[in-house]
Amino acid sequence: MAKLRLEVSSNVEKTMDFIYKEFNRRAEVSPRGTCPAELALSFLRLCYSQTCGKCVPCRIGLGQLEKLICKLLDGEAEEGTVDLIEKTAKVIADSADCEIGSEAAATVLKAVQGSREDFLSHEKNGRCLVKQQNSIQCQATCPAHVDIPGYIALTGQGKYDQAMALIRKDNPFPSVCGYVCEHPCETRCRRNMVDNAVNICGIKRFAADHSGTEIQPKKAAATGKRVAVVGGGPAGLTAAYYLTLMGHSVTVFDQREKLGGMLRYGIPDYRLPQEVLDRDIQHIVSQGVEVRTGMVLNSSDQMNQIRKDYDAVLIATGAHIDRKLNIEGEDAQNVVSAVELLRNVGAGIRPDFKGKTICVIGGGNVAMDCTRTCLRLGAKHVKCLYRRRLDDMTAIREEIEDAQAEGVEMMPMQAPDHVEKDSHGKVAAMWIQPQIIGRIGSDGRPSVRNAATKPIRIPCDYVIVAIGQAILIKPFADAGLSTQRGALVTDSTSQAYENVFAAGDAVTGPATVIRAVAGGKVAASNIDNFLGFNHEITCDVEIPTAALANTPSCGRVQTKLRNFETLVDNFVLASEGMTDEECKQECSRCLRCDHFGLGVLKGGRVEKW
Repeated sequence: MAKLRLEVSSNVEKTMDFIYKEFNRRAEVSPRGTCPAELALSFLRLCYSQTCGKCVPCRIGLGQLEKLICKLLDGEAEEGTVDLIEKTAKVIADSADCEIGSEAAATVLKAVQGSREDFLSHEKNGRCLVKQQNSIQCQATCPAHVDIPGYIALTGQGKYDQAMALIRKDNPFPSVCGYVCEHPCETRCRRNMVDNAVNICGIKRFAADHSGTEIQPKKAAATGKRVAVVGGGPAGLTAAYYLTLMGHSVTVFDQREKLGGMLRYGIPDYRLPQEVLDRDIQHIVSQGVEVRTGMVLNSSDQMNQIRKDYDAVLIATGAHIDRKLNIEGEDAQNVVSAVELLRNVGAGIRPDFKGKTICVIGGGNVAMDCTRTCLRLGAKHVKCLYRRRLDDMTAIREEIEDAQAEGVEMMPMQAPDHVEKDSHGKVAAMWIQPQIIGRIGSDGRPSVRNAATKPIRIPCDYVIVAIGQAILIKPFADAGLSTQRGALVTDSTSQAYENVFAAGDAVTGPATVIRAVAGGKVAASNIDNFLGFNHEITCDVEIPTAALANTPSCGRVQTKLRNFETLVDNFVLASEGMTDEECKQECSRCLRCDHFGLGVLKGGRVEKW
């Protein structure tokens, strides 16, 4: 008789695995307007089904917790029910034998404490306070709230000019975002419930690449009001675009020779070709925006004079100052900041790294741009040093994968210790201290600490520091604007001080293109209101009717990396766009949430703002 047998999954186990997989899909794309109490109850019931029944807090306590929340949702709660839910959850979290019970109760406790007003509304009034302003998930998740189902439908029918016009209603950088957007919209795409998210960013790029005659937006009559925008990056130009359409006279001041900010001087050409950027900027400027380049604002007197000369001022200067490592040897020759390297390359000044070994320090998108740029400048070896795990890198996953595919060596869990100099004061080596993962912090990320090992020496010729950027804050602080942690402080309307507003990285710190665009859009709307108007931005493009078709499971079309014989001196676009066949197939995968389900009942399409 055999003592052991090879285990084979039963049909029941396979079915359960399938249900868990579908449960995860559904949870990932759940609407942000979901009732916290209902969501807590659903989570609690899942956890309760997993209990082994050994300990009383889990076996009995979770059941009692479920009954209390049910009473709350059924409108049968008595005064003090929420307090009792909170106390019960805390007792279970503190006394359950294992994580099945303790973590379940801890999550319910966090839900009550974080949404207490909503729970109390259920208790007192029998209704939920949470409202879903926009039920189209992709549009709600996009910081600029672009009409994504609309332009996908237009692109699918080959109406690329109309698709671009619809995007520009909310984002005047459709071409740019088609190439470099972080596409947060895809994380909540309901297509994830079927297979994978629609390649929204790739469709936008296809529409931008194939559009022809630009559809000009409507412009309001001149108001006689003058607005100054300090900073010609994505936030500043977005605000300038919409304020001009609202009838205001807008002047953009920028310190560089060309507009674009970090789009031009921070993102390399192999990711964002100059002609793509210029296409969007030309459309913005052609609406009547006045541009003054080569203007450096570095004193409070200049700031105060601009405030006097204009009815409203928007500060959108971006984050162009590099952050230091503050380690021994950082003053060595050939220690270069990421901002300096990318700015020079963007301006056409390309250092010669042929045959050199480069150490890039950082794990964000800027660090990835630096690693891949160094390869194109001729570097023999490029190593990316990051003090956390590879999964903890803040860079977009595709950027990390593309850097690795091109030959960058990732070295996670390594913190910079000091820079070794040679006899001429140049970089000789980078010393790194191995790290060990630690406890999870309040931000949800694990901390790190020095491992019990000696520092490691990495011989190299250059060290590129890409650990973040800062904002030039002194002129604004001296002019009376409030600052906090190196950024300007504004209220919810982007107003910073009297007739001064602020948006983009100057407020949020270094962020992404689409978040800067969203900041400029919000600022434009509120500046218009501040000036005594209530203009609306609209688009007359007709959206195609949603087809009554089924949605069979279909794989997602991925953007491909071009194959080059050599990367040296090659700043040609690194990624390939979709083919016509691929784009049509990808457009057909859109579930048209603007028509089916909640999209047509709650919120729906936002036709104007």
